[in-house]
Amino acid sequence: MESMQQAASPQTFTLPRTNSRILNWLISHWRIFAEILFIVPAYAAYQFVRSAVGGQAGTAFDNATRLIHIEKQLGIFHEAALQQYVLPRGWMVDAANYIYIYGHLPVIIAVAFWLFTRHRENYALFRNAFMISGLIALIGFTTVPLAPPRYMPEFGFVDTIVHAQSYYVFQNPKIVNQYAAMPSLHFGWDLLVAIAIATCTTKRWVRYAALVMPIFTLSGIVLTANHYFLDAVAGGLVAGAGLGIALILRSRIDRQSPFSFLT
Repeated sequence: MESMQQAASPQTFTLPRTNSRILNWLISHWRIFAEILFIVPAYAAYQFVRSAVGGQAGTAFDNATRLIHIEKQLGIFHEAALQQYVLPRGWMVDAANYIYIYGHLPVIIAVAFWLFTRHRENYALFRNAFMISGLIALIGFTTVPLAPPRYMPEFGFVDTIVHAQSYYVFQNPKIVNQYAAMPSLHFGWDLLVAIAIATCTTKRWVRYAALVMPIFTLSGIVLTANHYFLDAVAGGLVAGAGLGIALILRSRIDRQSPFSFLT
């Protein structure tokens, strides 16, 4: 009789201890996977669309000529003169190249990790600012294709990164729109990084360092002949718009809602 009762009792299923630990780890770190599934496809789509709107070479060179003319009228067309001053000084050229190559995407990734692990309350705000500004920039790339200074040697520009092979690890020319100089997200996104650091850090020297970051970025994009001054202005405006919209979204979405992780 006892054996029949045992046979009739329901069987309980338990995961092996190893599998249970893995499952618990995945559950406790779900936010990491959610961010990866959110950011990676979004960035891939951004690069795909950015490259897909390229190819308008004639319009891009015409727009570049017009922009140079506008800068001359404003009295700010000094990019070529600054580069000519730097070119004979190899260490300055190397410094500008390093700032341009390693002061952008690697810094963004490092600061994103820092925000996610140490300042989670502000991470989503700046993540959204990056994505929104990227979406706005795509409109600019589509409507105003612009040849960068390095393609305008007749105005005295020289491409200093042509021999820096490490650059192509981050920006493969086969998939990058070569006429997407306006707006400069290289400057705009680095500006967002500086704002994020200055906002979240409590160390005064780190805050001061963050405040001078945009100056180094501006020197990097100009002295390497990758952007004009007005590209940087447009990039800063786009970044500011992205951050402003992200702030509005955060104020409108209930922090207790299922979509709170988005803000």
